[in-house]
Amino acid sequence: MIGFSIAAPVGPIGILTIKRSLDHGPGAGFITGLGAATADAVYGCVAGFGIVVISNLLLGFQTWLLLAGGLFLCGLGISTLKQKSPEQAKDTPKFKGYIPSYLSAFFLTLTNPMTIMAFMAIFAELGLSAAPNGHAGALSLVIGVFLGSCLWWMILTLGVGQLKQRLNARALEGTNRAAGLVLLGFGAWALIRLVP
Repeated sequence: MIGFSIAAPVGPIGILTIKRSLDHGPGAGFITGLGAATADAVYGCVAGFGIVVISNLLLGFQTWLLLAGGLFLCGLGISTLKQKSPEQAKDTPKFKGYIPSYLSAFFLTLTNPMTIMAFMAIFAELGLSAAPNGHAGALSLVIGVFLGSCLWWMILTLGVGQLKQRLNARALEGTNRAAGLVLLGFGAWALIRLVP
């Protein structure tokens, strides 16, 4: 439930996953979500095992992480807006492969150090911050976070795959433009947060 609830709110990774599912199919979208789920598991591991040194290090680099994530999202939003409509393009945007899709989502999710704060808050609220049953309890929490996150991405990508069959070229173009604007907006917001 923790992993599902962390993954479910639609943010930049959700938009990216939806876009890749529409462009290249549910498999590409799920691999993108899997990258995010892995990053969630990393943060869950840090929170679950109480690794204070790593969490402090990540929070110490928050400015650089926000800068990297914001620039990446802005670039992704601009390239999405420049993408030709299905009617103008001779074929769909070139798929760069599963590994780049996985890694881009993994690193983009890691650039949001506030995720670790969310995990710590949830674990503390549920009384799980002390890692019940020692390392075995913490490991079960991390696996649960990962599986819950994967479940959300599977539901989302399969749903988008079903929806794509009902969308015409104009609706796909509108969805693409909206995704580009949202990604650009998330990137701009990350950069604005850097201004003191």
